[in-house]
Amino acid sequence: MGTEPPVLTPRMACARRMLNPEQPLTRNIIAAAIEVHRELGPGLLESAYQVCLCHELKLRGISFCQQLDLPVTYKGIKLDCGYRADLVVERKVVVELKCVEQISPIHEAQLLTYLRLSGIRIGLLLNFNVPVLRDGILRRVL
Repeated sequence: MGTEPPVLTPRMACARRMLNPEQPLTRNIIAAAIEVHRELGPGLLESAYQVCLCHELKLRGISFCQQLDLPVTYKGIKLDCGYRADLVVERKVVVELKCVEQISPIHEAQLLTYLRLSGIRIGLLLNFNVPVLRDGILRRVL
C-alpha cells in the first residue's frame, strides 16, 4: 500500500506559478518540440529540427531568436568566443537542440554555460534522436 500523492489545491498551483512563471512557456516549447518529433521522428540533422521547431513556434505565436551570440565578459569587455544558443524563446528560455545517442554531461554543461552567459534562468536541452521525445528532454534552472 503506497501513499496517495498530495492533492494540488488551487492555492498550491498558484504558488507554483509564482515560483516559476516561465512554466507555461516551457510547456508550450516542449509541446511544440513534441509535435515536430511526432511529425519527423528521430534520425534527421539538428538543423532540420531547428528549422521545423522555429516554424512550429511561429505557428503558436511564440517569439524567439535563433543562433544568438553569447559573448564572454572578461575584465569588463565583451568578447566573442563563438558561443551561440540555438534558440532563446521570449527572452526567458534558452533552448539547445541535440541529435545524439544520449545526452552527456558536456551537453548539460554547455546549456548551463549558455544560461550563465545570457543571464537567463531557465534552459531546455532537447535531444531529438530518441524514439519518444519525452525521454530526450532535460530542463535546468539557475
